[in-house]
This record gives sequence, C-alpha cells and structure tokens, in this order.
Amino acid sequence: MYIINGKIITMESQNFENGFVQIKGKIIEEVGDMATCPAQKDSEQVIDAKGAWVMPGIIEAHCHIGIIEEKLGVMGDDCNEITNPVTPELRAIDAVNPMDPAFHDAIAAGITSVMVGPGSANVVGGQFLFMKTHGRCIDEMVIKQPAAMKVAFGENPKTAYGDKDMYPSTRMATAAMLRQTLFDARQYLNDKISGVLDKEDFQMEPWIPVLNREIPLKAHAHRADDILTAIRIAKEFNVDITIDHCTEGHLIAEEIKASGFPAIVGPDLTARSKPEVQYMNFKTNKVLCEAGIMSAITTDHPVSLIQYLPLCAGLAVKYGMSMEEGLKAITINAAKICRVDDRVGSIKKGKDADIAIFSGNPLEVMTRTLWTVIDGKIVYGE
Repeated sequence: MYIINGKIITMESQNFENGFVQIKGKIIEEVGDMATCPAQKDSEQVIDAKGAWVMPGIIEAHCHIGIIEEKLGVMGDDCNEITNPVTPELRAIDAVNPMDPAFHDAIAAGITSVMVGPGSANVVGGQFLFMKTHGRCIDEMVIKQPAAMKVAFGENPKTAYGDKDMYPSTRMATAAMLRQTLFDARQYLNDKISGVLDKEDFQMEPWIPVLNREIPLKAHAHRADDILTAIRIAKEFNVDITIDHCTEGHLIAEEIKASGFPAIVGPDLTARSKPEVQYMNFKTNKVLCEAGIMSAITTDHPVSLIQYLPLCAGLAVKYGMSMEEGLKAITINAAKICRVDDRVGSIKKGKDADIAIFSGNPLEVMTRTLWTVIDGKIVYGE
C-alpha cells in the first residue's frame, strides 16, 4: 500500500509537506518526500491524500472502552469488582468486548489503539492492557498485556467501601492498604528469588512486573494531595506510576516534574461531578507542558466519549498548550507513557502501519476523518 501526496505529520524529527508512506504488510516500509517516492505497481493499493493530513493513528491512553459497553447498561458494565478493595489478579483482557459499538466510533475518529482496563472503585483494580481498536478477537488485538496495574486514590475507593462500613473509608486507609499490598508483594518476590516459596500465589504474581518496573502503577488521582500520596508511595517502593486524571496537577507542577512521572490529563470535557474535580480546567495541559512534564490527554471513555479525544486536545490548545504538544498528547506522548512507542505513536520505518488521514488539522472541530488504517488495512474510509 502507498499513501501519496499527503502532508505527512510523522511526530518524529521530520515532516513532509508533500510526502508518501509506503506500507508492506502490517509495517511501515518507508516515509519521505514525494520526490523520492518509488513508482507504484498496478497491483499496489494507493490512497491519494492530496490536501490531507497524514498522521500516526491517534492513541487513547486511559479509557474503559469495551469494559463498560454502550447500549447495555448494567449488563455491559464489567468495570469495577466492588466486592474486594484489592484485586490485582483481575485482567481487562477477560472483560473487554470488541463488539462494543464505541470501537467503531473510535476508528471513525482516527483512533487506532487504546489503553483500557478496570475502573477506580478499588484500591487495586487490576491489570490494564493496550490494544488496537479494530478486530473481533481481543487476543489478536492486544499489543501489551499486562500494560499497567490500576490503583486508585481519593473519593472513589473510600466511597465504594466506606458506604458499606468496610475498609477503606478514609484516604489514610486507602494509602495504608496499598502500602501493605506492595509490602507483601515485595516480600513475596524476595522469597521467590531466594527459592523459599512453597508455591506461587495467584494474587501476588501480577505484582512482579510492577516491582521489576516492567509496567507502571496506573494511579487514579485527581486532587493535589492524592497525586502527592501516589508519588510518595511509588518512591517508597521504587516503582513507576503514571498519574491518571491529574486534575489539580497545575497546582503542583513543580512537584510532579521533580518526581519524574508522566501525567494523563482528563477527562476535562465533562461536568464537575464531585468535589475533587472542582478545579478541572483545560489549562492543566499547558501548565504541565511548560513545566517539562510528559503528558497525554484522555477522555476516560465513557465519562466523555472516545471520539472526542482530538477535540479535547484542540481545547487544550485553545487554553494555551502549543499545537505541537497537543498533537503529541494524543500520539507519541501517549505511546511513550503507555510504553508501546516501539510499535505505535509515530510514522516511522519499522513501526506498525496505524495511520489516520484527515481533511485538515484533527484538533479542529470541522475536520473529517478520511481514512483510518490499522495494521496496513483500510478499516474506515469515505
């Protein structure tokens, strides 16, 4: 396949005002200026993208697509196992339904891959995965599994369990429960390394890639104090985190920068539905970027709809984020934060052929998606 005559926004060091992308199978074979484009054979599939923007497929770095299915209500909601506050053994791959119609909405918006997993009712919710948006069999759509371990701070865990007169009912208890879990997991790993374990523990094994810093804790934290608690615990146990939502991140940007951890900001295209999001504002993205913090943008679908992810990035630009950073926040930065930038997030030789072609700048509301290509196949087109 060839994509020719397009404005190629690679999200790498060089763009091409009039360029081409050559695809071989599922992989990008070459990208460059049209002056260097090889002649296409009659048998080659060709997309003439004249006047269009050709970009890496858009990435949603935090959502619940397919695990909270549209149209099905309670029957389609498998997001939170609110019977036990610590459930590291749960895996999103066992609950995400690729038949959720929201996947088509994502594809039609040029979104080619997503980070998806359980919600924030539990102190430890379970394992996220990173997957493509096109397919019927989730095992064939997955890029990384597990991709992160979900943990949550703030109102959600204390409300979910405090209302049942269960532990935790305070922020102190949430932090203590996570510390105890990580403490036990670290001891389990040490015992396993020492060879003194009698048998493997199903609930402890999922912590090994976290403790080895192979995957991060995906830390739900809105308020500044919750963000700082997440950072504090991560430092205590020498694990990595992503700060998800980061609603009050603009109030403590220097502290987040010092931590070295990235942020996934949002959803800002929604109501201030609880006290801990009272300072929600699209300007958070600008402040974090100016502080030098790597950040991505999320819809937290279905809190706000996944197809509005480019619009959310556009609104972040409206509130002061640079256009370049706005585009990075839904492409290469999202890929780096999700640790899949070796596969997706930019148009580069050797990467997956996941490409979105737009009538113009995708951050502008009137822009249309012309084609979406995933794994070298046209999965959406006018």
